[in-house]
Amino acid sequence: MQNHSNRNHRFIGSVTLIAGLVLSMMTAHVHAASKKAFHLEEATITDIQSAILSKKLTTTELVELYLKRIKAYNGTCVAEPQGILGPITTIPNAGQINALATLNLRPTARKSWGFDDRKARSLTDTADADPAMPDALEIAAKLDKEFAKTGKLVGPLHGVVMAIKDQYDTFDMRTTSGADAFYANDRPPTDSTFVERLRAAGAIVIAKSNLGEYASGVPRSSFGGTFCNPYDTERSPRGSSSGSGSAVGANLVTCAIAEESGSSIRGPASAASAVGIAATEELVSRKGMVQFGINTRVGPICRTVKDTAKVLDVIAGYDPKDELTAFNIGRMPTASYESLTDTKRLDGIRIGVVREYMHKELFTKADEQTIDIVSAAVGDLKKLGATIVDPGEDDLFTGCIRKYAPQNLNVLFTKRYPELFPVDANGKPTADHTRKLLDMKMNPLLVPADLTLRNFGSSEADGQNKYMLNLYLRDRGDAKIKSNSDLIANSNFHQDPTFPDRKKSRENAEKMMELDMSERLLLRFSVQQVMMQCMAEQKLDAIVYPTSGLPPTKLGSPAGPAINERSGTGVWTFIGAQGLPAITVPAGFTTEVYDLIRDPSAPATPESAWKGRGGGGGEGRLAGDDHTRLTGPFPAKLPVAMDIAGVPFSEPVLIKIAAAYEAATKRRQAPSAFGPLANEP
Repeated sequence: MQNHSNRNHRFIGSVTLIAGLVLSMMTAHVHAASKKAFHLEEATITDIQSAILSKKLTTTELVELYLKRIKAYNGTCVAEPQGILGPITTIPNAGQINALATLNLRPTARKSWGFDDRKARSLTDTADADPAMPDALEIAAKLDKEFAKTGKLVGPLHGVVMAIKDQYDTFDMRTTSGADAFYANDRPPTDSTFVERLRAAGAIVIAKSNLGEYASGVPRSSFGGTFCNPYDTERSPRGSSSGSGSAVGANLVTCAIAEESGSSIRGPASAASAVGIAATEELVSRKGMVQFGINTRVGPICRTVKDTAKVLDVIAGYDPKDELTAFNIGRMPTASYESLTDTKRLDGIRIGVVREYMHKELFTKADEQTIDIVSAAVGDLKKLGATIVDPGEDDLFTGCIRKYAPQNLNVLFTKRYPELFPVDANGKPTADHTRKLLDMKMNPLLVPADLTLRNFGSSEADGQNKYMLNLYLRDRGDAKIKSNSDLIANSNFHQDPTFPDRKKSRENAEKMMELDMSERLLLRFSVQQVMMQCMAEQKLDAIVYPTSGLPPTKLGSPAGPAINERSGTGVWTFIGAQGLPAITVPAGFTTEVYDLIRDPSAPATPESAWKGRGGGGGEGRLAGDDHTRLTGPFPAKLPVAMDIAGVPFSEPVLIKIAAAYEAATKRRQAPSAFGPLANEP
């Protein structure tokens, strides 16, 4: 007990030391930038704090500037002739993105700004007069008062205006994970752990961001409506953290917090030409997350690598309320993440190119420009001094995976190939499976040819969805909604034939009668162990690949089945789903796009193409999805992003690579349709 206590004290001491270093570096940066004029559009944390320190800007004025942009650009972005729950049609150049669901304003302030009642902090506490729940403007005023008294920033995120994905608890704002659910109290009793840390560091939570309902990959929710991409309002901002990504991309906030179980940090960041850090699963506490699980992780989205690193410095670390974070004790970096973002050269760093995700002949015409853009980004990394390990026409990891995966996957592998590992009607082996596995271990050429990183393996449904949601609801202690079944009975759900049925998803979760995560945990361990071994064999510090093979797709368009395991929506999800860290950085923009459309006259998609997984990133097959065709090309300037991924707790090297690449290329561009307002600094 004493040893554990000492270890925690050492950990807290190291965090305190890092925080001191961060504040010192931050002060140096802001003083160096203090002579620059402040501009809100694309403002970084350093820009904001420099303006505050030089008394060109108060925190209250900053919040008001962001509120003006929210008022101008956060409206409904689709046509809803039957209301928010009915079918929608897209609007070209809508000028709105609907990124933020709930605003952190008391009723009087909200009404004076002209925001409607649906943006209220709470729909169950209409008075909203609790003095212990200050709103964003009141918090800003408090920060201004403290700064006036001391002349110092209160913390490393002083004045940073943030949105929090509605999947995370905020004690002062409603939390329903995007659902139109009728809680007795729509406010949870406490903050998520990382929200507490953000507030303590001086951040201002201005809003809860929209998300695909219950963290689905669909950019729509029953409470928040449909969300749009700031680079083309007829297209998806990607999910599930749709609002977090697009709010950052359109400069409605400084940074946002997202969540990822497959691609929901990286996908929205990529669609917004922003930077997203999907950290090692065990790095940031998930306490206070609706429906957390073994493959969910917390991460920031900002417009620069430095800003995302600053946020990560604040939220990373052990939390006794999330047992998974015990894995990060003793594995935290000695230097702050921010301190690594001044890297300009990559000499001595070895980076592998995941050509498994970039062979044009395996995918479609729609993937080709993205592959070319990311291939050019690889060339940029080489110019910065990195040693590039590029297999060219071959795969980076297939040979290695064939050596190690069958043994590590064991029963998951044998179940996948029943013709090689036969079983009887009860699932019992009718031959010696261990002997066959041994033969493959000694001779990897015997391993089936379809085993690659694209097709590593999968696990069966395990009841985690229902269990974790019910666990969250029990902890929350609402008087009315206490279980998943209560949510089904006490919620509205959208009804639109071009979007998956979220009520059906909840009903399917309710059918699960046991929690059996054995396959999921086996797959997760196998992937991490094999990837670590394969990277070690090639002495790789990181790997790179397109975040998505496709540019953002049209809202309501068919996803179709996976194509050589590239999801129908384009985003590569597999590596992220196993808890490995990745940073998404802008890589450029398309000049054209191809779109998949439903066409009854098109040839039917073979049933074998679906492989039982449905389409749309697992969101299910919809009417007409079996008859589709590719159209185009059409002129389109849409964001393309590159993932920089690594082994667990390799964030320091990933941040170095991302920072050097960003400094050399400056690929981000703000969306032209959401520029500065009149009289905006």
